[in-house]
Amino acid sequence: MILAAGNLAGAALVLIWAWVSGTRWSDLGLVRPPHGSIDLAIALVAGVFFKIVMKALVMPLLGFGAINSTYHYLSGNTAALLVTLLWVIVGGGFGEELIWRGFLFERLGAFLGPREHAKLVIVVVSSILFALAHLWDQGVPGAVQATFTGLAFGTVYARIRTIWPVMVAHAAFDVAAVLMIYWNLEEPIGHLLLRL
Repeated sequence: MILAAGNLAGAALVLIWAWVSGTRWSDLGLVRPPHGSIDLAIALVAGVFFKIVMKALVMPLLGFGAINSTYHYLSGNTAALLVTLLWVIVGGGFGEELIWRGFLFERLGAFLGPREHAKLVIVVVSSILFALAHLWDQGVPGAVQATFTGLAFGTVYARIRTIWPVMVAHAAFDVAAVLMIYWNLEEPIGHLLLRL
């Protein structure tokens, strides 16, 4: 909850900074996706699929356990479910993407200029910073997962330059994670493909 509140505060500061500095919202990726709701629907499915792949394949291959101990209190906890879902959709999907992709891409892009390799550097640097931001509350497993999600979301954003589908994919990823915990599916999904 603290992280989500921080993300919302950070997103608000990004929007205030954009207004004060005269930065266009389009420079933060806040432009309509080319295919509108089709792009958003694809992003939603991709976000859920990405979470399943991370839980069932990537994290087990890297030797991490299936249980997210930081958020395991959500298992069967109906009282916390709706609030948590709201926080991950708004704080994670909107807040984190506006900060870590929208703002950082704009600032690092202004610093690095239009060099050929600048996008790659921006994706890598923003992913590392995104991972470090997850280290304090989710430990090494959370930071490693955040590295992968940062690289994936950053690459997509660098390519399409509209942040809305990335926000939807991120929110879907986080919602899938919360529901896996709530329905106590982390172990079954975590061992779906590999029995490590």
